[in-house]
Amino acid sequence: MLKDALYKIISIAHGENTIEAILEINKNNEIFTGHFPGQPVFPGACTLQILKEVLESSLNKTIRLIRADQIKFLALIEPGKNNILQFKLSYKLTDNNNIAVHANLTAKNEVCFKFKGLFIAL
Repeated sequence: MLKDALYKIISIAHGENTIEAILEINKNNEIFTGHFPGQPVFPGACTLQILKEVLESSLNKTIRLIRADQIKFLALIEPGKNNILQFKLSYKLTDNNNIAVHANLTAKNEVCFKFKGLFIAL
Protein backbone atom coordinates (compact mmCIF):
# COMPACT_ATOMS: atom_id res chain seq x y z
CA MET A 1 0.00 0.00 0.00
CA LEU A 2 2.76 2.49 0.91
CA LYS A 3 5.63 0.65 -0.75
CA ASP A 4 7.16 2.43 -3.73
CA ALA A 5 5.25 5.68 -3.12
CA LEU A 6 6.35 6.45 0.45
CA TYR A 7 9.25 4.04 0.87
CA LYS A 8 11.33 1.49 -0.95
CA ILE A 9 13.09 -1.55 0.40
CA ILE A 10 16.85 -1.30 -0.05
CA SER A 11 17.51 -4.73 1.41
CA ILE A 12 15.66 -7.39 3.33
CA ALA A 13 16.97 -10.49 5.09
CA HIS A 14 14.65 -13.17 6.42
CA GLY A 15 16.26 -15.58 8.87
CA GLU A 16 14.80 -18.05 11.31
CA ASN A 17 11.95 -16.10 12.92
CA THR A 18 13.70 -12.79 12.19
CA ILE A 19 13.43 -10.14 9.52
CA GLU A 20 15.76 -7.22 8.98
CA ALA A 21 14.85 -4.59 6.41
CA ILE A 22 16.63 -1.42 5.34
CA LEU A 23 14.20 1.15 3.96
CA GLU A 24 14.54 4.47 2.21
CA ILE A 25 11.80 7.02 2.83
CA ASN A 26 10.78 9.20 -0.11
CA LYS A 27 11.34 12.57 1.54
CA ASN A 28 9.53 14.25 -1.38
CA ASN A 29 6.27 12.34 -0.85
CA GLU A 30 3.23 14.62 -0.66
CA ILE A 31 2.29 13.30 2.79
CA PHE A 32 5.00 15.51 4.29
CA THR A 33 3.37 18.71 3.03
CA GLY A 34 0.60 18.16 5.55
CA HIS A 35 2.48 16.29 8.27
CA PHE A 36 3.69 18.92 9.15
CA PRO A 37 4.07 22.01 6.93
CA GLY A 38 7.58 23.42 7.24
CA GLN A 39 8.67 20.64 9.62
CA PRO A 40 7.98 17.25 8.01
CA VAL A 41 7.71 14.28 10.37
CA PHE A 42 7.12 10.66 9.42
CA PRO A 43 3.57 9.67 10.53
CA GLY A 44 3.29 7.00 13.22
CA ALA A 45 0.39 5.32 11.40
CA CYS A 46 2.68 4.87 8.39
CA THR A 47 5.28 3.20 10.61
CA LEU A 48 2.70 0.60 11.68
CA GLN A 49 1.58 0.06 8.09
CA ILE A 50 5.17 -0.47 6.92
CA LEU A 51 5.72 -2.99 9.72
CA LYS A 52 2.66 -4.88 8.46
CA GLU A 53 3.78 -4.69 4.81
CA VAL A 54 7.32 -5.91 5.57
CA LEU A 55 5.93 -8.81 7.61
CA GLU A 56 3.38 -9.73 4.91
CA SER A 57 6.02 -9.63 2.19
CA SER A 58 8.47 -11.76 4.14
CA LEU A 59 5.92 -14.35 5.27
CA ASN A 60 4.00 -14.29 1.96
CA LYS A 61 0.73 -13.99 3.91
CA THR A 62 -2.03 -11.44 4.25
CA ILE A 63 -2.25 -10.40 7.91
CA ARG A 64 -4.24 -8.11 10.19
CA LEU A 65 -3.25 -6.58 13.51
CA ILE A 66 -5.42 -7.96 16.30
CA ARG A 67 -3.60 -6.73 19.39
CA ALA A 68 -0.92 -4.17 20.16
CA ASP A 69 0.59 -4.68 23.60
CA GLN A 70 3.24 -2.00 23.11
CA ILE A 71 3.55 0.85 20.63
CA LYS A 72 6.20 3.38 21.56
CA PHE A 73 7.31 6.27 19.41
CA LEU A 74 10.63 7.27 20.96
CA ALA A 75 12.08 9.76 18.49
CA LEU A 76 10.87 11.82 15.55
CA ILE A 77 11.76 10.64 12.09
CA GLU A 78 12.48 13.71 10.00
CA PRO A 79 12.71 12.57 6.38
CA GLY A 80 15.03 15.43 5.39
CA LYS A 81 17.56 14.38 8.05
CA ASN A 82 17.17 10.63 8.38
CA ASN A 83 15.39 8.94 5.52
CA ILE A 84 17.21 5.59 5.84
CA LEU A 85 15.47 3.35 8.36
CA GLN A 86 16.20 -0.11 9.70
CA PHE A 87 13.42 -2.42 10.86
CA LYS A 88 14.33 -5.43 12.99
CA LEU A 89 11.53 -7.88 13.65
CA SER A 90 11.35 -11.13 15.50
CA TYR A 91 8.24 -13.24 15.32
CA LYS A 92 6.76 -16.45 16.57
CA LEU A 93 4.00 -18.43 14.92
CA THR A 94 1.39 -19.39 17.49
CA ASP A 95 -1.81 -21.41 17.48
CA ASN A 96 -4.81 -20.23 15.46
CA ASN A 97 -2.71 -18.60 12.70
CA ASN A 98 -1.45 -15.89 15.05
CA ILE A 99 1.94 -14.23 14.67
CA ALA A 100 3.50 -12.67 17.78
CA VAL A 101 5.83 -9.84 16.75
CA HIS A 102 8.49 -7.73 18.47
CA ALA A 103 9.94 -4.93 16.33
CA ASN A 104 12.31 -1.98 16.54
CA LEU A 105 12.80 0.77 14.01
CA THR A 106 16.03 2.75 14.05
CA ALA A 107 17.31 5.78 12.18
CA LYS A 108 20.97 6.73 12.43
CA ASN A 109 21.46 4.19 15.25
CA GLU A 110 18.67 5.76 17.32
CA VAL A 111 15.65 3.64 18.24
CA CYS A 112 12.61 5.57 17.04
CA PHE A 113 9.85 2.99 17.45
CA LYS A 114 9.18 -0.17 19.47
CA PHE A 115 6.31 -2.56 18.90
CA LYS A 116 5.02 -5.72 20.51
CA GLY A 117 1.78 -7.23 19.28
CA LEU A 118 -0.17 -9.96 17.61
CA PHE A 119 -1.23 -10.35 14.00
CA ILE A 120 -3.51 -12.97 12.50
CA ALA A 121 -2.98 -14.60 9.13
CA LEU A 122 -6.07 -14.29 6.96
